[in-house]
Amino acid sequence: MSGHEEGAAPGVFCKTIQIVNVCLINDQFVNDTWFLVDAGMTGSSETIIEFTENHLPEGVKPKGIILTHGHFDHVGAIIELVEHWNIPVYAHPFEIPYLTGKEDYPEGNPLPKGLMAKLSPFYPNKAINLENYAKELPSDGTIPLLRGWRWIHTPGHTRGHISLFREEDRVLIAGDAFVTVKQESLYHVIIQDQEVSGPPQYFTFQWEKAKDSVRNLENLKPTVAITGHGRPMRGTGLADGLLDLALNFDEKAVPEKQ
Repeated sequence: MSGHEEGAAPGVFCKTIQIVNVCLINDQFVNDTWFLVDAGMTGSSETIIEFTENHLPEGVKPKGIILTHGHFDHVGAIIELVEHWNIPVYAHPFEIPYLTGKEDYPEGNPLPKGLMAKLSPFYPNKAINLENYAKELPSDGTIPLLRGWRWIHTPGHTRGHISLFREEDRVLIAGDAFVTVKQESLYHVIIQDQEVSGPPQYFTFQWEKAKDSVRNLENLKPTVAITGHGRPMRGTGLADGLLDLALNFDEKAVPEKQ
């Protein structure tokens, strides 16, 4: 689980750190222009820096960090990383209050069953302060200095959740809009068997918006999906699983009320 690393697509590298993934993606035309997507768990900064040094040209650092959203497992090392590299952090405007110390996310959802869900109240999910580094993504879907990619607003898991899409080969970085492992089950997380699943239940609150986001991503017909949790997925397994989730989202993703 932790430590797995792979090239998920041309110019896209993915690394698993404990239970969450970070990615490196590059500009379509300039090989030394790279961005880090998400920032892993607390205490993982050295691992992430080593990951970038293993794949980027010598002397090249990321131009910035793009956050799919600001939950604790996606920003755990971000303070150390931005201070080390002195680079900006890009996020949806709706996420900025959670990244600049203005607001805290809601406490974990008590509804889902399973060990991972039972542990969720112990996960820190407080706001961090990136006020000197946080920048709003442009409203036109572009990412500064990163050609070939666009960001898509995929709310539901959080108000300002985004996904990234490369049109040329339909590579999708979905964050937690959907995942490729059943994140509520410790067993499935440990063995990392692949299954297209809805967003992690314990921190998802806007289920209708989450359903719309899954349907919008399915309409893109991605060839590869790199999600916040689970291994990259591709081919018919991805296509069939994502279509099934889009058509049957209420039954497959939304937790039953206890």
